[in-house]
Order: sequence, then structure tokens, then C-alpha cells
Amino acid sequence: MTDRLADERLDYLAGSLADDAPADPLALFDVWMGDAFARRTEHGDLSDPSAVVLSTVALGADGSPRPRSRTVLLKGHDEDGFLFYTNLGSSKVAELDATPRAAMLLPWYSLQRQVRIEGRVEHLPGAESDAYWAQRPRGSQLGAWASHQSAPITSRADLDAQYAEVEARFEGLEVPRPEFWGGMRLLAEHLEFWQGRENRFHDRIEYALTADGSWERHRLQP
Repeated sequence: MTDRLADERLDYLAGSLADDAPADPLALFDVWMGDAFARRTEHGDLSDPSAVVLSTVALGADGSPRPRSRTVLLKGHDEDGFLFYTNLGSSKVAELDATPRAAMLLPWYSLQRQVRIEGRVEHLPGAESDAYWAQRPRGSQLGAWASHQSAPITSRADLDAQYAEVEARFEGLEVPRPEFWGGMRLLAEHLEFWQGRENRFHDRIEYALTADGSWERHRLQP
């Protein structure tokens, strides 16, 4: 297997990223996100364009930083940042409360693209979390109530029993948003758009937020 990994090669020939990329990174992000959804529709080889690898920092017993990553779903963005929702008692939120900075990676492999986003993280107001909660499928609402996210459990049967208990509790009723569930916003300070090119000579365009709230744009060497 080691030899196979060492010998693996993929030619990156999907496209290029021009020097005159938009001055606003959110405009380019929207174009690329649209391309990702179109790719799923047309080719079916990009299963979830909204999947984001979220990286946080945990602190070890000795106080040393320990990066941790997991996949969440991006549920929107505005001029202030990028939104996701989760159990507020989860390990990821505990880590963000202790060190409120994070990185996101959107890996669109079939497009030979990726987007990196870095910045501060804050909790969304309850009203914004309520609005999104009301759009969720009922099964997802019940699942949020049933799971003590990140806590150990003895068996799958016990986990299914928790769901069944919650399902019975709210039978015939609307499922309210629990206080332990809500939204987070990553306030972007840095974005990088990566487009694969031949000979590993990839295109990279970086955007950095300045003190006056404007964006500086740079091309980075691969």
C-alpha cells in the first residue's frame, strides 16, 4: 500500500484562476459554490457541495494545542461570515468557546478546487438559530434532541432507544429548538481559492481582510 500511495499521480487539468479574480472573495465564492452544485447535478460525482472540514484547536492536559478536524455542513454565508449549526454541548463548541478561531476547508475534488477560510468564530443569536431550526426536517430535529453529541454510549441499541423516547415524547407536537442546539458564524479574515493545474503548478488566489474592512488580493506560488 505504501508503494501504491507513493506512485499515485493525478493530472490536474480542470481549469485556471485568472489574475483578474473578483475584488470581493464572496463573489468568487458564490460562483464556485454554484459550479459545485452544477457539477453534482450534471455529473453526480460531487455528492455534497456544502460539506466543510472544520478545524478547531483543543488544549491538552499540558496546555499544548491539539488541532482537531471534522466535517460539518455549511448552511449559508453573509457579509459577516459563514454559518453552521451544531449541538452547543459538543466538543467542537467547547473548543471554539475556549479558542474562538477556526479554519474551514471546502474540498471539491471533482472540480479540482478547494477553498480555505480562516477567522474568528461567534455564536449566532437565538432568533437566527430558531429560523433555521424551523426549516429542518422533523427527523433531524428529533435526532438533535436524542443525541448528547460527543458523549460516549454503550451501544447502538441504546442510541436508538434515546431516539425512540424523544419521538414518543413529541408525538403529535411541534419539536422546539433545544437550548443546547444553535448556530455558529466564522467571521472570515482570510480566504484562499485553489485551482489544480498541470505539473502541480496550481493557481492560488489569497484574500486577506485589512484593518479598514477591505480585502487585499494576492496570487500565491503553488
